[in-house]
Amino acid sequence: MRSRLLASRRGCAIAASLMLVAGAACAQEVVVKIGVASPLTGGGAAYGKDIENGVRLAVEEANATHPAIGGKPVRFVIDSQDDQSDPRIGVQVAQQLVDDNVAVVIGHFNSGTTLPASKIYAKAGIPMITPAATNPAITQGGFPTIYRVIATDSQNAGNAGHYAATVTKAKRIAIIDDRTAFGQGEADEFEKAVKANGGAIVAREFTNDKAVDFSAQLTSIKRTNPDLVFFGGLDAQAAMLVKRMRQLGMKAQFLAGGGVMDANFIKLAGDSADGASVWEYGQPLAALPKGKDFEAKFRQKYGIDMLAYAPFAYDATWVAITAMEKAGSITPARFNAVLKATNYDGITGKIAFNAAGDLKSPSSTLYQVKNVAWVPVTTRTAD
Repeated sequence: MRSRLLASRRGCAIAASLMLVAGAACAQEVVVKIGVASPLTGGGAAYGKDIENGVRLAVEEANATHPAIGGKPVRFVIDSQDDQSDPRIGVQVAQQLVDDNVAVVIGHFNSGTTLPASKIYAKAGIPMITPAATNPAITQGGFPTIYRVIATDSQNAGNAGHYAATVTKAKRIAIIDDRTAFGQGEADEFEKAVKANGGAIVAREFTNDKAVDFSAQLTSIKRTNPDLVFFGGLDAQAAMLVKRMRQLGMKAQFLAGGGVMDANFIKLAGDSADGASVWEYGQPLAALPKGKDFEAKFRQKYGIDMLAYAPFAYDATWVAITAMEKAGSITPARFNAVLKATNYDGITGKIAFNAAGDLKSPSSTLYQVKNVAWVPVTTRTAD
């Protein structure tokens, strides 16, 4: 009886020791917050969730490796905030993430939201890496902590303008945009490139990002007899626009910029989608070494196909984590210096930043709808 009692006590002592060791290990684990800012409600919610899903996938993979930074075990957690695609809310979200002591922010989605929010992060010294906002002004403020892992409007819409004027040989080009910082920015850069390459703009109209009827603008454009219409805006409105064009008997080529090349456009546009063309950011994922695996992994985890920005959000997250690991620090001021010197082979291709925080060699690809599917036509990469 006594021997059994002693054995029982020894067992309890061992269990208690193990619990103490486990508790000490947990106590030593450092939680690192990665902020995510994107629209999770409203018209841009699908894109915002796409970004969040890309970040989450990277964070879960990183945690599965039991990472250590500066000799201490760390666990990455996501602090996700809904900016509602509203610049005013975006500023509030940015301040919330700063107050939450995030180490880095992946976001925002909309250029109009990113522009004011970026100033909040810069003032706090927190790196912001946008996987989606493309207005060139975002990285022109001289902030040393602002980065972008996607081509800018001047690069992507510039390619569209060059293509429209020199490849399609369109003689009469019309433009319509949604008057957001993104859509208008795209349209402005497209117009610059068309004119720089000898093309002629015969009409320019605008709507807003909530509109569902474009009859007035298209009727006005139709009078100018264009052979190409460019739209600066997102997929749902682009689909409604091209559908209305065909209903009005307009045979002009439809061309758009980023944020349009997805299944949603084809579904909403129906038969009118056939022949539509867009210039989208980056290279075709299926043609990149890690692209197909990422698509399959994303679909398996979330049960849906990704939209345009999940791969860029995934890469942005890994770029930040890699910089922390190389710097041996989760302190923004310390790992930001390493972030500047990034040379990372991502899902979306090579990531290296210039002095402004933009990609050194951004790419964009022309896609066209053929037989109810987007087909890549050509890719342009800046030197």
